Formats: sequence, structure tokens, C-alpha cells
Amino acid sequence: MVRKSLTITLLLCALSGFGTALAQQAESVAPGQALPPEVKLFQGLEDKWSMAVVDKDQYTMELLLSPLYVGISAAGEVATRNEQIAGLFDKSEEPVSMLQRVISVRMFGDTAVVSGTYDLKWRTDGPNREERGIFTHVYTRAQDRWECVNAQRTEVVGMKAEAAAKKKPKEKKSDAAEPFHIPFFHKGAASTQPGGSPDSSSPQN
Repeated sequence: MVRKSLTITLLLCALSGFGTALAQQAESVAPGQALPPEVKLFQGLEDKWSMAVVDKDQYTMELLLSPLYVGISAAGEVATRNEQIAGLFDKSEEPVSMLQRVISVRMFGDTAVVSGTYDLKWRTDGPNREERGIFTHVYTRAQDRWECVNAQRTEVVGMKAEAAAKKKPKEKKSDAAEPFHIPFFHKGAASTQPGGSPDSSSPQN
């Protein structure tokens, strides 16, 4: 009986420790909450990453990216570490600003999965371009520092639709007179149709 009670006690202690370990694996940021240590650590690395991209700082990027690094852009382009760094000096698209905000960090020993949002602006030959979306960076600890081994970005769908709408040519309106017009109404705060009121479709006495 004593052995059975001791076994149950040890099992409960083990489960309690396991639950604590799981809780330490995931850290996220809530509005108004102080940054957890893991989030603060990787936010610092993401800030260095952003500044290095804008400043074309090759040395900092070499420290942040692992020799085994593979990056997948929002357009689906795959780049190695050397290709990623070489892209800093591309004259056709020069970064104007970059902001990366860490939302969550999941720790798995010497591996960390960092997720967040980003806002990147380029200066191009034509009008400036902006890309906003979410990112996932996988870091590993090497020689007492963290290096990114994998990165993937996904652009926000709304930004793609907005860019497509700007490029879409305007449809030419016909010069033919319209024989009649049927107004459209919706149950909202204001109608999208110019002029008129909900009573405009009622027959006049």
C-alpha cells in the first residue's frame, strides 16, 4: 500500500514538471503585457535583422543567418544564405524600411520557432512597393548565439488585392444612354449609391 502511494506521488510530481516544461516552450505577447524573456530576446534579433537589411549590413546578416539557412519569400522564391545577403545590394529594389514584430516564440531545447508580422517597403525604378504579412523564423543555438536556419514569409491577402486593383485598367464606359435605372439598396448605415434615399423607389402621387 505504501509502495502504491509512493508511486502515485512520484507520477503526479512528474506530470506537474512536464506541464511546467510545456508552458515554458511557448511564449506569446498579449496587448499591454510585458515582453516575456524569450520574446524580448528574439525581438532584439529581429530588430538587428531589419536594420541590417535597410543598412545593407553584410556582417550582421552573416551573424544572424546560419550557413545552412534557407529562406522562402512571399513570392515563393527560395534563397540560400549567400543569395539572401547578395540580395541586399540589388539596385533594382532597395529597402527603405523594415519592421518585424515578434508575436510568439516556441522553444524546443536549442531550437526556437519565432512567428510574427512584418512590414517591408522598397524603392523601385517605378513607384515604391510595400509588402506586409506574417513570418516564421526557425533559430538554432550555435556557439552561445542564435542563428536562423529557415525563414518563410506570407504576404497578407488584402495587400495583394489592393496592388492588383491599382494595376487593373479602368473599364471604358459606354456613351449610350441608359433607358432606365434601378437603384440598389443595402441594410447598412449608408447607401453606396450616390444621391437618392430609401423612399426614392416609391411611386410619386
